[in-house]
Amino acid sequence: MEKRPVYTYRFKDGKELTIGRRTLVMGILNVTPDSFSDGGKFDTIEKARAHMREMVADGADLIDIGAESTRPGSASLTPEQEQERLLPFLEAIVPECPVPISVDTYHAETARAAVKAGVHILNDIWGLQYEGEPREMARVAAETGLPVIVMHNQHGKEYDEDVIDAMQHFFHRSLEIAREAGVRQEQIILDPGIGFGKDTAANLLVQRRLAELLTVDGVRYPMLFASSRKRFIADTLGLPVDERMEATGATCVLAIAAGADMVRVHDVKPIARMCRMADFILGCEKYEA
Repeated sequence: MEKRPVYTYRFKDGKELTIGRRTLVMGILNVTPDSFSDGGKFDTIEKARAHMREMVADGADLIDIGAESTRPGSASLTPEQEQERLLPFLEAIVPECPVPISVDTYHAETARAAVKAGVHILNDIWGLQYEGEPREMARVAAETGLPVIVMHNQHGKEYDEDVIDAMQHFFHRSLEIAREAGVRQEQIILDPGIGFGKDTAANLLVQRRLAELLTVDGVRYPMLFASSRKRFIADTLGLPVDERMEATGATCVLAIAAGADMVRVHDVKPIARMCRMADFILGCEKYEA
């Protein structure tokens, strides 16, 4: 396996994040009323603040906050609606959170507002290619210098070529957009987009061939893997959303073995333990008797 890149991000508020030395755990904080997994559970500032503290205590290295559900059939928000919902949470939580915070949005205006509120990482489910705002998210990343998670996505679940080849072509285009905007290579974190633009068979295939996506155009990038509680687990095992933790853990451990650097999860405590054990086995952490 090609050597992992190691980057340390130092933020203006003094927080730091090193990616590439061990598996990082990103805790999910949805402040939406309609998320597929936990919609409405953390839709007040006090609930969200308490859940943030719980996830950090359980081992989260960073927290991902989103205000728009991306489940199939969910209603899209305008940037104004998204900010109206999101910004009060960021203003309350960012100053109190001891770990970095990423913002889950594909709207450049929302990303800019979130940066002003103090977020540390941009998380774009359209991989800098959202058709409604072509290239704008890349400009935000270039202007701020913040890390940006570039996720694979597409409309529909049909592919005219091998899925991995199609994803490589998508990432090639995203990286081209990033370079043209002035985004540095070390800002980029790739995400294969499990559950987005793929049916269950394709999601399983991507999991099996994940290592093929670590390198794009000859460059090895850090990777975020985000499978938590997703529908392909239900389709495979027939499990309701509140019984998918163990299967999520299995996908995370296999992703770590394939080279993923970070996992995005709802169930932080058990999966953080799984990740740490995987790191010991793989030699990312040194065991001392």
